[in-house]
Amino acid sequence: MTTDRESETSYENPLVNLPDHLLVEIFIRVPVTDWAKLSCVKKHWANLFKGEYLWQAALAKTYPFASLAKRWPGPIPRGLSKRRFTALYVSRYINSPDVERNEIVGHTYLFLKEQLDISTMPPPSTILHGTIIDQFIACGFPKDKAYELASLIWLAVIDNLEENEKSFQVLKRLALEGNVRNYFAV
Repeated sequence: MTTDRESETSYENPLVNLPDHLLVEIFIRVPVTDWAKLSCVKKHWANLFKGEYLWQAALAKTYPFASLAKRWPGPIPRGLSKRRFTALYVSRYINSPDVERNEIVGHTYLFLKEQLDISTMPPPSTILHGTIIDQFIACGFPKDKAYELASLIWLAVIDNLEENEKSFQVLKRLALEGNVRNYFAV
């Protein structure tokens, strides 16, 4: 038995009865900045945003050449469609001319951000920096470009850290590591 409110909603809102594939086609045409709001409207819509199908469609529509990108060597994984979409989206704000390299730049950004966000005690910055540089070199970047991109990614991640006690501790630790290296370099 349906309540008056449920039956009224389904008559007034034609989106309630649309099949998933049509909802996905609608959602991927909405600006990415509004996706979080859309996923809060209904549980069913939130589940679509959690699933792989929507992200595959968004990846194909927004970055059509991403399907041509080959896998890369190195320690930083490529991930599923949602992670690939996020990496490509983020990389637009860092710097890189072609699709495959855009994606690796974005994945590297996500890797570093996760290492600093998730870990209660992230690995030393020298290990993270070395991993990033090794990743770029393994993907065919010249050494100087690998160092340049690594620095750009560090700056982008630090610039986007949340302003909280944990971020302060991470930045403090990075500064102390830099002071120790400078002390022994003299």
